[in-house]
Amino acid sequence: MRNSAKQWISLSLLGLLLVKVWVIPLLYLDFEIRREYIVANLCENRNRPQMHCDGKCYLAKRIAALDEQEKRQAEKTYMSRLIDQVMDQRADFSFAQQPVVVELLPQAVFSLTSSFTPRIAADDIFHPPLI
Repeated sequence: MRNSAKQWISLSLLGLLLVKVWVIPLLYLDFEIRREYIVANLCENRNRPQMHCDGKCYLAKRIAALDEQEKRQAEKTYMSRLIDQVMDQRADFSFAQQPVVVELLPQAVFSLTSSFTPRIAADDIFHPPLI
């Protein structure tokens, strides 16, 4: 039963996806099937046959309305996702203090050299040339 439910859900989603993809081709098919009716009754230029519109104005209006509907749906989807991300209350923020681990290093060993050494390092570099 469980595999059957998954199959029905996947087929339903596939069907919805195919309807979304095939909307414009189906619109053209509908136009071609009902061309005579559209030219005779729905065309804006049916009273002016010299324009040779043949129902293309009706088809252009339908495609423009479909594009506008898709734009509104995309904007609505974008806004709903944006609001869902901004207003997501499911996130659990915890500000509990974490224990701090401190490592004490061994004491540093310092060595002190006298600044009054009989030999200066600059004497090794700056001297007259040896012949």
